[in-house]
Amino acid sequence: MARPLTTPHGARRATPKATLVAAIAAALTLTASAQTRIEPHTNSYSPEQDVELGREAAAEVRRQLPFVSDRATDEFVDDIGQRLVAEIPDYLQQPAFRYTFDVVNLKEINAFALPGGPMFVHRGMIEAARTDAEVAGVMAHELSHVILRHGTAQATKGQKFQIGAIAGQILGAIVGGRTGGVISQGSQVGLGVYFLKYGREYEREADLLGAQIMARAGYDPRQMANMFRTIQQQSRNAAPEWLSDHPDPGNRYDAILREAETLRVEGSAPAGEIDDVHARLARMSPAPTTQQAARTRQRQEPRPVGTGGRTARVERPSGDWQTVEPGNFIRMQVPSNWRQLNSGGGTVTYAPQGGYVRTQDGQSAFTHGLELGVMQADGGSLQQNTDQLVQMFARSNPDLRRESRSYSRTNIDGRQALTTTLSNVSEVTGEREAISLSTVQLSDGSVLFLLGVAPSGEAQTYFNTFGRVRQSVQLADQSPR
Repeated sequence: MARPLTTPHGARRATPKATLVAAIAAALTLTASAQTRIEPHTNSYSPEQDVELGREAAAEVRRQLPFVSDRATDEFVDDIGQRLVAEIPDYLQQPAFRYTFDVVNLKEINAFALPGGPMFVHRGMIEAARTDAEVAGVMAHELSHVILRHGTAQATKGQKFQIGAIAGQILGAIVGGRTGGVISQGSQVGLGVYFLKYGREYEREADLLGAQIMARAGYDPRQMANMFRTIQQQSRNAAPEWLSDHPDPGNRYDAILREAETLRVEGSAPAGEIDDVHARLARMSPAPTTQQAARTRQRQEPRPVGTGGRTARVERPSGDWQTVEPGNFIRMQVPSNWRQLNSGGGTVTYAPQGGYVRTQDGQSAFTHGLELGVMQADGGSLQQNTDQLVQMFARSNPDLRRESRSYSRTNIDGRQALTTTLSNVSEVTGEREAISLSTVQLSDGSVLFLLGVAPSGEAQTYFNTFGRVRQSVQLADQSPR
């Protein structure tokens, strides 16, 4: 028997038959009109492409992140996931999707789901939850992003100023935060995977659809709101990873409670199993942070092919220049002895012979050259977005340092730009390297970044080259001057 979330007060006692008729009528009214109907957005990708992108991204996640090895914990999360999947509304069903649920052995409170169905729940999220339904709330929210195909819908919106391969952009869109920084492709410094963070509209939709699916699956949807409040309370000293990548669409807690008032919990989902899971996790070694996991992976992985800890001989930047078009909105010049590399993850790299190497998995890492990409920002000033970009680099590069806390105001194609200098320890050579980062805002609010890298001893020569590249940039995004 379905049980209502709210009990009316002051109503006259009715006969059993009248009560049943009224209850049926109320249920039909609520399900037909009161709950919010969420419609998918315009999407230029097919469901099958969602599946393929999700499969590629999931393979990268499984290669680079540690996982909890405990059958009872895996079954706990999988059971919740399958119960939620069974209640996806018919009009949003995607037969091609394949839903899987894995537990990542990381301390931070986070969870993410990839296009086509793979979902990853951090151990820290499970340990923070007080009830089975709180875990279900986070999972229902993440599942809703997949059902509504938010990853590829957002990529569709961002195609206007796209650089590089979309797969890495999709992975960065979903993972985000400190975890996203650990899962890097391409340069040992560069963006690799990041920056299509979900906007507030998508967050609102995932909150409301998630609440509806929870109720259909037998969970009290108010527990979703409770879990989001729990996340805030348990992360007082730092921005919670999950919330940093899932912006509050505005009065999130109250909005979920209002939606819950329109819903009826169908049946009763199992409860109390999380206590056993908590006990099992408590007997294990503590989960590492994402930075600790990144350091461990760096120590365990072999160096890129062809390196022995020393910098290879690299030609100086040529005095002759070539015109390149890394995207359909940008043209610029680079030295004629630099070639374009497939960095993956939505970025493009130009580097000289000897200034890059192939890693064991076929990616390219560079010691000399320039990487560029587009950061899809959700509002904020150029300085705020550049700060966020630098913070992202630092999450996956523990040795990254800012040489100056301020930015130099420079110019890119007649627009105000910001430039700053960073330093890092190269994963390829083990030596210090200097980094020049320049950013400029595009017409849709996104940010184009140029990331120049060179060994510290050669920084002056290369920084002059990076400056000339920056001056040569021509943008065709119809931004006002």
